[in-house]
Amino acid sequence: MDKRVVVTGCGIVSPIGNDVPTFWKNLIDGVCGIDYIKSFPTDDLPVKIAGEVKDFNPSDYAIEPGFARKQDKFTLFAVAAAWQAMQQAGLKAAEDGNIDPMRLGVYVGSGVGGFSTQFRECEKLIKEGAKWVSPLFVPTMIANIASGNIAIRNNACGPCLPVVTACATSTHAIGEAYRAIRHGYADAIIAGGTEASLIPIGIAGFANAKTLSRSEDPAYASLPFNKNRGGFVMAEGAAVMILEEYEHAVERGAEIIAEVCGYGNTCDAYHVTAPRPDGKTQAAAIRMALDEAGYTSDDVLYICAHGTGTALNDGMETKAFKCALGDDAYKAHISSIKGTIGHMLGAAGAAEAMASVLALKYGKVPPTIHLDDPDPECDLDYTPNHSVEAQLTMAISDSLGFGGHNSCVAFRKL
Repeated sequence: MDKRVVVTGCGIVSPIGNDVPTFWKNLIDGVCGIDYIKSFPTDDLPVKIAGEVKDFNPSDYAIEPGFARKQDKFTLFAVAAAWQAMQQAGLKAAEDGNIDPMRLGVYVGSGVGGFSTQFRECEKLIKEGAKWVSPLFVPTMIANIASGNIAIRNNACGPCLPVVTACATSTHAIGEAYRAIRHGYADAIIAGGTEASLIPIGIAGFANAKTLSRSEDPAYASLPFNKNRGGFVMAEGAAVMILEEYEHAVERGAEIIAEVCGYGNTCDAYHVTAPRPDGKTQAAAIRMALDEAGYTSDDVLYICAHGTGTALNDGMETKAFKCALGDDAYKAHISSIKGTIGHMLGAAGAAEAMASVLALKYGKVPPTIHLDDPDPECDLDYTPNHSVEAQLTMAISDSLGFGGHNSCVAFRKL
Protein backbone atom coordinates (compact mmCIF):
# COMPACT_ATOMS: atom_id res chain seq x y z
CA MET A 1 0.00 0.00 0.00
CA ASP A 2 1.39 3.42 -0.96
CA LYS A 3 2.23 5.75 1.91
CA ARG A 4 1.23 9.41 2.19
CA VAL A 5 4.09 11.93 2.24
CA VAL A 6 4.11 15.33 3.92
CA VAL A 7 6.47 18.28 4.42
CA THR A 8 7.42 18.86 8.07
CA GLY A 9 10.41 21.21 7.81
CA CYS A 10 12.00 23.83 5.56
CA GLY A 11 15.34 25.60 5.47
CA ILE A 12 16.88 28.08 3.06
CA VAL A 13 19.94 30.19 2.32
CA SER A 14 19.16 32.65 -0.47
CA PRO A 15 19.80 36.12 -1.93
CA ILE A 16 16.71 37.43 -0.09
CA GLY A 17 17.16 35.73 3.26
CA ASN A 18 19.02 33.02 5.12
CA ASP A 19 16.02 31.68 7.00
CA VAL A 20 12.49 30.79 5.93
CA PRO A 21 10.56 33.70 7.55
CA THR A 22 12.88 36.31 6.01
CA PHE A 23 12.83 34.57 2.62
CA TRP A 24 9.03 34.39 2.59
CA LYS A 25 8.46 37.99 3.71
CA ASN A 26 10.85 39.36 1.09
CA LEU A 27 9.36 37.11 -1.58
CA ILE A 28 5.81 38.27 -0.89
CA ASP A 29 6.94 41.90 -0.64
CA GLY A 30 8.70 41.65 -4.02
CA VAL A 31 12.15 42.50 -2.65
CA CYS A 32 14.85 42.02 -5.31
CA GLY A 33 17.99 40.26 -4.09
CA ILE A 34 19.98 40.87 -7.27
CA ASP A 35 22.84 43.36 -7.09
CA TYR A 36 26.35 44.08 -8.36
CA ILE A 37 28.74 41.23 -7.55
CA LYS A 38 30.79 42.07 -4.47
CA SER A 39 32.68 38.85 -3.74
CA PHE A 40 35.22 39.16 -6.59
CA PRO A 41 36.36 41.71 -9.20
CA THR A 42 34.22 41.85 -12.35
CA ASP A 43 36.20 44.34 -14.44
CA ASP A 44 36.97 41.79 -17.16
CA LEU A 45 33.61 40.01 -17.07
CA PRO A 46 30.74 40.66 -19.49
CA VAL A 47 28.20 40.30 -16.65
CA LYS A 48 28.64 42.08 -13.32
CA ILE A 49 25.41 41.28 -11.46
CA ALA A 50 24.11 38.22 -9.63
CA GLY A 51 21.99 37.02 -6.74
CA GLU A 52 24.62 36.64 -4.03
CA VAL A 53 23.92 35.25 -0.57
CA LYS A 54 24.44 38.03 1.97
CA ASP A 55 25.61 38.01 5.61
CA PHE A 56 25.97 34.23 5.76
CA ASN A 57 27.56 33.12 9.03
CA PRO A 58 28.08 29.34 9.34
CA SER A 59 28.08 29.50 13.14
CA ASP A 60 24.43 30.60 13.06
CA TYR A 61 23.62 27.04 11.94
CA ALA A 62 25.76 25.10 14.44
CA ILE A 63 28.61 24.78 11.92
CA GLU A 64 32.00 24.64 13.65
CA PRO A 65 34.78 26.97 12.40
CA GLY A 66 37.11 24.04 11.64
CA PHE A 67 34.50 22.36 9.47
CA ALA A 68 33.61 25.62 7.75
CA ARG A 69 37.23 26.33 6.80
CA LYS A 70 37.56 23.02 4.96
CA GLN A 71 34.31 23.06 2.97
CA ASP A 72 33.18 24.57 -0.30
CA LYS A 73 30.35 27.09 -0.03
CA PHE A 74 27.90 24.76 -1.72
CA THR A 75 28.29 22.31 1.17
CA LEU A 76 28.05 25.01 3.84
CA PHE A 77 24.86 26.39 2.30
CA ALA A 78 23.37 22.89 2.18
CA VAL A 79 24.33 21.99 5.75
CA ALA A 80 22.85 25.29 6.98
CA ALA A 81 19.57 24.78 5.12
CA ALA A 82 19.32 21.18 6.32
CA TRP A 83 19.95 22.25 9.93
CA GLN A 84 17.09 24.75 9.70
CA ALA A 85 14.75 22.15 8.21
CA MET A 86 15.60 19.51 10.80
CA GLN A 87 15.13 22.04 13.60
CA GLN A 88 11.67 22.95 12.33
CA ALA A 89 10.71 19.32 11.78
CA GLY A 90 11.95 18.35 15.25
CA LEU A 91 13.56 15.17 13.92
CA LYS A 92 16.48 13.51 15.68
CA ALA A 93 18.12 10.23 14.64
CA ALA A 94 19.82 9.06 17.84
CA GLU A 95 19.30 6.67 20.74
CA ASP A 96 16.98 9.19 22.39
CA GLY A 97 15.61 10.38 19.04
CA ASN A 98 12.31 10.02 17.24
CA ILE A 99 13.39 8.35 14.00
CA ASP A 100 15.39 5.23 13.24
CA PRO A 101 18.69 6.35 11.61
CA MET A 102 18.26 3.59 9.01
CA ARG A 103 14.92 5.14 8.02
CA LEU A 104 16.24 8.70 7.58
CA GLY A 105 17.68 9.55 4.15
CA VAL A 106 19.29 12.47 2.33
CA TYR A 107 18.54 13.51 -1.27
CA VAL A 108 20.32 16.87 -1.66
CA GLY A 109 21.78 17.48 -5.11
CA SER A 110 23.87 20.12 -6.88
CA GLY A 111 24.12 20.98 -10.53
CA VAL A 112 27.84 21.77 -10.38
CA GLY A 113 29.22 20.94 -6.93
CA GLY A 114 32.33 22.57 -5.50
CA PHE A 115 33.07 24.98 -8.35
CA SER A 116 35.24 27.35 -6.26
CA THR A 117 37.28 24.41 -5.01
CA GLN A 118 37.76 23.06 -8.53
CA PHE A 119 38.94 26.43 -9.81
CA ARG A 120 41.27 27.09 -6.87
CA GLU A 121 42.97 23.68 -6.97
CA CYS A 122 43.34 23.72 -10.77
CA GLU A 123 45.01 27.11 -10.45
CA LYS A 124 47.45 25.59 -7.92
CA LEU A 125 48.22 22.71 -10.26
CA ILE A 126 48.99 25.04 -13.17
CA LYS A 127 50.98 27.63 -11.21
CA GLU A 128 52.68 25.59 -8.48
CA GLY A 129 52.60 21.93 -9.48
CA ALA A 130 50.76 18.76 -8.52
CA LYS A 131 52.25 18.42 -5.04
CA TRP A 132 50.41 21.58 -3.91
CA VAL A 133 46.93 20.28 -4.75
CA SER A 134 45.02 19.75 -1.52
CA PRO A 135 44.43 16.17 -0.36
CA LEU A 136 40.90 17.37 0.41
CA PHE A 137 40.33 18.48 -3.18
CA VAL A 138 38.20 15.53 -4.30
CA PRO A 139 36.07 15.08 -1.14
CA THR A 140 35.40 18.83 -1.11
CA MET A 141 34.36 19.41 -4.73
CA ILE A 142 32.39 16.28 -5.69
CA ALA A 143 28.71 17.07 -6.16
CA ASN A 144 27.49 14.38 -3.74
CA ILE A 145 29.52 15.62 -0.77
CA ALA A 146 26.87 18.04 0.48
CA SER A 147 24.51 15.08 0.92
CA GLY A 148 27.29 13.08 2.51
CA ASN A 149 28.05 15.78 5.07
CA ILE A 150 24.36 16.30 5.84
CA ALA A 151 24.02 12.55 6.44
CA ILE A 152 27.06 12.49 8.74
CA ARG A 153 25.87 15.45 10.79
CA ASN A 154 22.32 14.08 11.16
CA ASN A 155 23.13 10.37 11.56
CA ALA A 156 21.03 9.67 8.46
CA CYS A 157 21.92 6.07 7.58
CA GLY A 158 19.03 5.44 5.18
CA PRO A 159 18.92 6.02 1.41
CA CYS A 160 21.27 8.77 0.24
CA LEU A 161 20.86 9.70 -3.42
CA PRO A 162 22.14 13.09 -4.60
CA VAL A 163 20.64 14.03 -7.97
CA VAL A 164 22.48 15.93 -10.73
CA THR A 165 20.16 17.18 -13.50
CA ALA A 166 21.36 20.77 -13.93
CA CYS A 167 18.61 23.26 -13.10
CA ALA A 168 16.07 20.47 -12.52
CA THR A 169 18.28 18.89 -9.83
CA SER A 170 16.42 19.74 -6.65
CA THR A 171 12.94 19.22 -8.07
CA HIS A 172 14.04 15.73 -9.07
CA ALA A 173 15.58 15.25 -5.62
CA ILE A 174 12.28 16.11 -3.93
CA GLY A 175 10.32 13.96 -6.38
CA GLU A 176 12.57 10.93 -5.94
CA ALA A 177 12.50 11.37 -2.15
CA TYR A 178 8.70 11.44 -2.33
CA ARG A 179 8.69 8.17 -4.23
CA ALA A 180 11.14 6.52 -1.82
CA ILE A 181 8.95 7.34 1.18
CA ARG A 182 5.71 6.58 -0.68
CA HIS A 183 6.93 3.08 -1.50
CA GLY A 184 8.25 2.39 2.00
CA TYR A 185 12.03 2.79 1.68
CA ALA A 186 12.32 5.54 4.30
CA ASP A 187 10.29 7.31 6.98
CA ALA A 188 11.81 10.73 6.27
CA ILE A 189 14.25 12.23 3.77
CA ILE A 190 16.18 15.51 3.88
CA ALA A 191 15.62 16.67 0.29
CA GLY A 192 16.61 19.67 -1.82
CA GLY A 193 19.51 21.31 -3.63
CA THR A 194 22.47 23.59 -3.24
CA GLU A 195 24.67 25.70 -5.52
CA ALA A 196 27.63 28.08 -5.24
CA SER A 197 28.74 28.70 -8.81
CA LEU A 198 29.23 32.45 -8.63
CA ILE A 199 32.89 32.56 -9.62
CA PRO A 200 34.47 34.25 -12.66
CA ILE A 201 34.61 31.11 -14.80
CA GLY A 202 30.98 30.34 -13.99
CA ILE A 203 29.89 33.81 -15.04
CA ALA A 204 32.07 33.69 -18.17
CA GLY A 205 30.83 30.25 -19.20
CA PHE A 206 27.12 31.05 -18.93
CA ALA A 207 27.61 34.50 -20.43
CA ASN A 208 29.48 33.16 -23.45
CA ALA A 209 26.72 30.60 -23.93
CA LYS A 210 24.39 33.61 -24.38
CA THR A 211 22.14 32.61 -21.46
CA LEU A 212 22.77 35.49 -19.02
CA SER A 213 21.11 38.88 -18.87
CA ARG A 214 23.47 41.68 -19.94
CA SER A 215 21.46 44.30 -18.09
CA GLU A 216 23.56 46.84 -16.23
CA ASP A 217 20.69 47.59 -13.86
CA PRO A 218 20.41 44.93 -11.11
CA ALA A 219 16.89 46.06 -10.26
CA TYR A 220 15.73 45.37 -13.83
CA ALA A 221 17.72 42.37 -14.97
CA SER A 222 15.78 39.18 -14.24
CA LEU A 223 12.55 39.61 -16.21
CA PRO A 224 10.49 36.40 -16.42
CA PHE A 225 7.63 36.53 -18.95
CA ASN A 226 8.55 40.13 -19.83
CA LYS A 227 8.85 41.16 -23.48
CA ASN A 228 12.13 42.89 -22.52
CA ARG A 229 13.75 39.77 -21.04
CA GLY A 230 17.30 39.03 -22.12
CA GLY A 231 18.49 36.05 -20.11
CA PHE A 232 18.67 34.75 -16.57
CA VAL A 233 20.65 36.10 -13.62
CA MET A 234 22.90 33.62 -11.81
CA ALA A 235 22.33 33.15 -8.09
CA GLU A 236 23.57 30.97 -5.26
CA GLY A 237 22.15 29.33 -2.15
CA ALA A 238 20.45 26.19 -0.89
CA ALA A 239 16.93 25.04 -0.11
CA VAL A 240 16.00 21.90 1.81
CA MET A 241 12.71 20.35 2.88
CA ILE A 242 11.99 17.45 5.23
CA LEU A 243 9.70 14.94 3.54
CA GLU A 244 8.13 12.50 5.98
CA GLU A 245 5.69 9.60 5.94
CA TYR A 246 2.32 10.94 7.10
CA GLU A 247 1.62 8.46 9.91
CA HIS A 248 5.16 8.84 11.24
CA ALA A 249 4.71 12.63 11.36
CA VAL A 250 1.29 12.41 13.01
CA GLU A 251 2.44 9.89 15.61
CA ARG A 252 5.20 12.17 16.84
CA GLY A 253 3.03 15.30 16.74
CA ALA A 254 4.90 17.12 13.98
CA GLU A 255 3.51 20.25 12.34
CA ILE A 256 2.55 19.40 8.75
CA ILE A 257 3.14 22.20 6.25
CA ALA A 258 1.67 20.52 3.15
CA GLU A 259 1.23 17.11 1.53
CA VAL A 260 3.45 15.96 -1.36
CA CYS A 261 1.10 14.26 -3.76
CA GLY A 262 2.58 14.05 -7.27
CA TYR A 263 5.74 13.92 -9.34
CA GLY A 264 6.58 13.94 -13.04
CA ASN A 265 9.88 13.27 -14.79
CA THR A 266 10.54 13.40 -18.56
CA CYS A 267 13.28 14.34 -21.02
CA ASP A 268 13.07 16.48 -24.14
CA ALA A 269 15.58 14.32 -26.03
CA TYR A 270 16.00 17.36 -28.25
CA HIS A 271 18.98 19.65 -27.51
CA VAL A 272 21.65 20.06 -24.84
CA THR A 273 20.61 23.61 -23.87
CA ALA A 274 17.44 24.63 -25.74
CA PRO A 275 14.05 23.33 -24.53
CA ARG A 276 11.77 21.46 -26.91
CA PRO A 277 9.88 24.35 -28.58
CA ASP A 278 6.39 22.81 -28.55
CA GLY A 279 6.47 22.21 -24.79
CA LYS A 280 4.99 18.70 -25.10
CA THR A 281 7.59 16.80 -23.09
CA GLN A 282 7.59 19.51 -20.42
CA ALA A 283 3.78 19.32 -20.35
CA ALA A 284 3.96 15.56 -19.92
CA ALA A 285 5.97 15.93 -16.70
CA ILE A 286 3.47 18.51 -15.42
CA ARG A 287 0.53 16.29 -16.34
CA MET A 288 2.08 13.30 -14.55
CA ALA A 289 2.32 15.32 -11.34
CA LEU A 290 -1.22 16.70 -11.72
CA ASP A 291 -2.74 13.29 -12.42
CA GLU A 292 -0.98 11.62 -9.51
CA ALA A 293 -2.15 14.46 -7.24
CA GLY A 294 -5.76 14.01 -8.36
CA TYR A 295 -6.08 17.50 -9.84
CA THR A 296 -9.57 18.57 -10.95
CA SER A 297 -10.93 21.82 -12.36
CA ASP A 298 -12.36 22.55 -8.90
CA ASP A 299 -8.84 22.97 -7.48
CA VAL A 300 -7.46 26.46 -6.93
CA LEU A 301 -4.00 25.94 -8.38
CA TYR A 302 -0.74 27.82 -7.95
CA ILE A 303 2.12 27.15 -10.36
CA CYS A 304 5.60 28.22 -9.31
CA ALA A 305 7.05 28.38 -12.80
CA HIS A 306 10.62 27.74 -13.90
CA GLY A 307 10.38 31.19 -15.51
CA THR A 308 14.02 31.98 -16.21
CA GLY A 309 13.56 35.14 -18.26
CA THR A 310 15.38 33.64 -21.26
CA ALA A 311 14.08 34.11 -24.78
CA LEU A 312 13.27 30.42 -25.30
CA ASN A 313 12.06 29.31 -21.86
CA ASP A 314 9.13 31.57 -21.08
CA GLY A 315 7.16 31.19 -24.29
CA MET A 316 7.73 27.43 -24.36
CA GLU A 317 6.72 27.09 -20.71
CA THR A 318 3.50 28.99 -21.40
CA LYS A 319 2.75 26.45 -24.16
CA ALA A 320 3.51 23.62 -21.73
CA PHE A 321 1.05 24.94 -19.15
CA LYS A 322 -1.67 25.22 -21.80
CA CYS A 323 -0.90 21.75 -23.11
CA ALA A 324 -1.00 20.21 -19.62
CA LEU A 325 -4.02 22.08 -18.27
CA GLY A 326 -6.08 23.07 -21.30
CA ASP A 327 -8.48 25.93 -20.52
CA ASP A 328 -7.66 25.57 -16.81
CA ALA A 329 -4.30 27.19 -17.53
CA TYR A 330 -6.05 30.55 -17.82
CA LYS A 331 -7.47 30.40 -14.28
CA ALA A 332 -4.32 29.12 -12.54
CA HIS A 333 -2.28 31.48 -10.39
CA ILE A 334 1.27 31.45 -11.81
CA SER A 335 4.47 33.30 -10.94
CA SER A 336 8.24 33.08 -11.25
CA ILE A 337 10.30 33.95 -8.18
CA LYS A 338 13.49 34.28 -10.27
CA GLY A 339 12.84 37.99 -10.73
CA THR A 340 13.36 38.23 -6.98
CA ILE A 341 16.19 35.78 -6.25
CA GLY A 342 17.71 35.08 -9.66
CA HIS A 343 18.41 31.55 -10.83
CA MET A 344 19.90 29.34 -8.12
CA LEU A 345 20.61 26.60 -10.71
CA GLY A 346 20.62 23.23 -8.91
CA ALA A 347 18.95 24.80 -5.85
CA ALA A 348 16.28 26.67 -7.82
CA GLY A 349 13.69 23.89 -7.87
CA ALA A 350 13.80 23.35 -4.12
CA ALA A 351 13.48 27.10 -3.46
CA GLU A 352 10.47 27.15 -5.79
CA ALA A 353 8.98 24.05 -4.18
CA MET A 354 9.35 25.80 -0.84
CA ALA A 355 7.61 28.89 -2.21
CA SER A 356 4.82 26.57 -3.35
CA VAL A 357 4.20 24.97 0.05
CA LEU A 358 4.41 28.36 1.79
CA ALA A 359 1.89 29.76 -0.70
CA LEU A 360 -0.47 26.94 0.28
CA LYS A 361 0.15 27.48 3.99
CA TYR A 362 -0.39 31.23 3.98
CA GLY A 363 -2.85 31.59 1.07
CA LYS A 364 -0.67 34.06 -0.80
CA VAL A 365 0.75 33.92 -4.32
CA PRO A 366 4.25 35.43 -4.68
CA PRO A 367 4.55 38.02 -7.46
CA THR A 368 6.52 37.98 -10.67
CA ILE A 369 8.32 41.26 -10.14
CA HIS A 370 9.38 43.56 -13.00
CA LEU A 371 6.46 42.30 -15.13
CA ASP A 372 5.65 45.74 -16.52
CA ASP A 373 5.61 44.78 -20.21
CA PRO A 374 4.33 41.19 -20.59
CA ASP A 375 5.24 39.20 -23.66
CA PRO A 376 2.00 38.76 -25.64
CA GLU A 377 2.86 35.06 -26.05
CA CYS A 378 2.93 34.72 -22.25
CA ASP A 379 -0.76 35.48 -21.80
CA LEU A 380 -1.56 33.57 -18.59
CA ASP A 381 -2.00 35.03 -15.10
CA TYR A 382 1.63 35.49 -14.09
CA THR A 383 0.81 37.58 -10.97
CA PRO A 384 2.52 40.79 -12.08
CA ASN A 385 4.43 42.89 -9.56
CA HIS A 386 2.32 42.32 -6.44
CA SER A 387 1.37 39.25 -4.43
CA VAL A 388 -2.30 38.24 -4.27
CA GLU A 389 -4.35 36.36 -1.70
CA ALA A 390 -5.98 33.14 -2.86
CA GLN A 391 -7.64 30.15 -1.22
CA LEU A 392 -5.22 27.72 -2.82
CA THR A 393 -5.86 23.99 -2.61
CA MET A 394 -2.94 22.75 -4.69
CA ALA A 395 0.44 23.91 -5.96
CA ILE A 396 2.97 22.60 -8.46
CA SER A 397 6.56 23.59 -9.17
CA ASP A 398 8.20 22.69 -12.46
CA SER A 399 11.88 22.80 -13.47
CA LEU A 400 13.84 22.40 -16.69
CA GLY A 401 17.54 21.62 -16.99
CA PHE A 402 20.27 21.55 -19.62
CA GLY A 403 20.21 18.13 -21.25
CA GLY A 404 16.44 18.32 -21.62
CA HIS A 405 15.60 17.28 -18.04
CA ASN A 406 12.03 18.12 -17.00
CA SER A 407 10.55 17.67 -13.53
CA CYS A 408 7.46 18.71 -11.63
CA VAL A 409 6.28 18.16 -8.04
CA ALA A 410 2.76 18.69 -6.70
CA PHE A 411 1.58 19.63 -3.22
CA ARG A 412 -1.79 19.84 -1.51
CA LYS A 413 -2.97 21.94 1.40
CA LEU A 414 -3.98 19.87 4.43
